[in-house]
Amino acid sequence: MARDIASTFIFLVLHVLLSSFFPCMCYSRVIEKHGGEIKGMFVFGSSLVDNGNNNFLQNLAKADYLPYGIDFPYGPSGRFTNGKNVIDLIGEKLKLPLIPAFADPSTKGSKIVHGVNYASGASGILDDTGLIAGHVMSLNKQIRNFEEVTLPELGAQMGYNGTRELVGNYLFVVGSGGNDYSFNYFLRQTNYNNVSLQVFTANLTNSLSSKLKKLYRLGGRKFVLMAVNPIGCSPVVVASRPTRNGCNQGLNLAAHLFNAHLRSLVGVIKQQMPGSSLVFVNSYKIIRDIIRNPVPRGFKDTSNPCCEVPSLSEGGNGILCRKGGQACEDRNLHVFFDGLHPTEAVNVQIANKAYNSNLQNEVYPISIKQLADL
Repeated sequence: MARDIASTFIFLVLHVLLSSFFPCMCYSRVIEKHGGEIKGMFVFGSSLVDNGNNNFLQNLAKADYLPYGIDFPYGPSGRFTNGKNVIDLIGEKLKLPLIPAFADPSTKGSKIVHGVNYASGASGILDDTGLIAGHVMSLNKQIRNFEEVTLPELGAQMGYNGTRELVGNYLFVVGSGGNDYSFNYFLRQTNYNNVSLQVFTANLTNSLSSKLKKLYRLGGRKFVLMAVNPIGCSPVVVASRPTRNGCNQGLNLAAHLFNAHLRSLVGVIKQQMPGSSLVFVNSYKIIRDIIRNPVPRGFKDTSNPCCEVPSLSEGGNGILCRKGGQACEDRNLHVFFDGLHPTEAVNVQIANKAYNSNLQNEVYPISIKQLADL
């Protein structure tokens, strides 16, 4: 009996000593033990996935005032919707806390352990997209912030020097591209006189591909790529370019073309990034299905913004809600909250399908739940 107690005591002492001298060994064992458990998310993109970065930047693309956040637990937060955005809702399914915005000065220390959101409203894949709005963080800048600021700090926070191996069990969510059409290609036609939509889209996809490879080299292994929404059906577009069926087919064609390239990229780039897994979330189809047949999906209004949106003649831009303006009472029945961005009710449907759907025309080639379990 005494020999057993002594052996147990010696084992415990050795375990404590080894844990003190070799912390990285302990961390690697934790990763191995938990397998596919998602530790957090790093989020890159534009206003559809922005959790408040633009609150801290000098630009016109802000949602830090009511009625934005009217249904969010903490009020207006910089999310471009009435409540939670798709990132919050996917995070809930993965049992993650709210992901903090990179530009918030308080986003440091233990707050970054479950990931960071770098997305910036009005930004795009291209560096010059969104400049009309002021200072926004392009996708390139967002990735530099991840590499130069977050990775070293996360490594120090976790007591682990191998930062590239550190983030293998985080989701890397990228939701960008729509603004490159709305606020760049179609807005600045003089810059693209001799560039067809097909060539522009191919170049845009190639640019995104190089950025995904950069994130892969920095340790990313699990990627979620969000489609461009049907921008031709947004209230700001419909109001200025009305069509018979309620949507502008030119803008929707651009979004559809980009999404086709993005879906194809999933298979191509996986071969160039050994050990990686990618999921394409077709939010374009999910929203388009709602607009085409709203009632069975719980919606009524598919074309009007839920909040007051001042037009250009009223000093607005046709996109953002009036500061302190009214919002409709039946927000769950509306597809759009402002002139461009969906309501929380639509975000719920996108998140549910992104996480659970087994239809490859909604998520491809697997769902986020299956990705998390890898």
